[in-house]
Amino acid sequence: MANPDGMSALSIDRADGVLTVTLNNPAMRNAFLPEMDEALIRIFREGDQDPAVRVIVLAGAGEAFCAGGDISAMQAALDDIGVFLDGVKNGKRLLQAMIDCDKPIVARVQGDAIGLGATLALSADIVVASEKARFADPHVRVGLVAGDGGAILWPGNIGYAQAKYFLMTGDMVSAREAQAMGLIAKVVAHADLDAEVARIVEKLAGGAQQAIRATKQLLNIGIRQRFAASADAGFALEVISSRLADHREAVEAFSEKRKPDFRRGQ
Repeated sequence: MANPDGMSALSIDRADGVLTVTLNNPAMRNAFLPEMDEALIRIFREGDQDPAVRVIVLAGAGEAFCAGGDISAMQAALDDIGVFLDGVKNGKRLLQAMIDCDKPIVARVQGDAIGLGATLALSADIVVASEKARFADPHVRVGLVAGDGGAILWPGNIGYAQAKYFLMTGDMVSAREAQAMGLIAKVVAHADLDAEVARIVEKLAGGAQQAIRATKQLLNIGIRQRFAASADAGFALEVISSRLADHREAVEAFSEKRKPDFRRGQ
């Protein structure tokens, strides 16, 4: 499987039945670029169909796993709703591809997983995080509904009381807190992250493949049900919120290096 054409922000490695996909734009803290949607959808689908692949690892280069959406893409979407609609369509397809993938997906999270970055990590089957990692879905802080997966994934892992708090405030969760509340599976010392990921990947790759894959799909029935019930509404509400004054204020405030004032016009 070759690196997608023109997709230098992603790197792909395949060895011993393990397909490793790395978000590779550390200068931008691996902020999610619009063109990455199509590439990742294709990678997960091809990896799922490739008989040589037993496990997929999703990682980030540099200090951050993924800092979320790119602010320049948000500005472009403000100017052209078609850009936002394309992102919503592809975002839904990407989550669906990860949920439907039979192969186990392990997220190696060495640093911040924010917004869409958190959704990507939590869409994996097993999240292994460094103690330096942090998780947050701060859509509301940029005037957007947490509709691109957060409202589906967080309640399923930690329950509605905790999910409401973190999705409605956008507050950050440390890796240790995330593990304690059931948001993620594993936390290790930063220096031990690669060894722990390798240990888990080896266990999965060397295990009974059909049993592991069927167990994943059985456990994913509840996620699929939540996805079917909520994804369209969540993405639609996010689109609506992208047209409102609060989101425009947040994007303008970021560009002007100031704190957004959501009391304007209210």
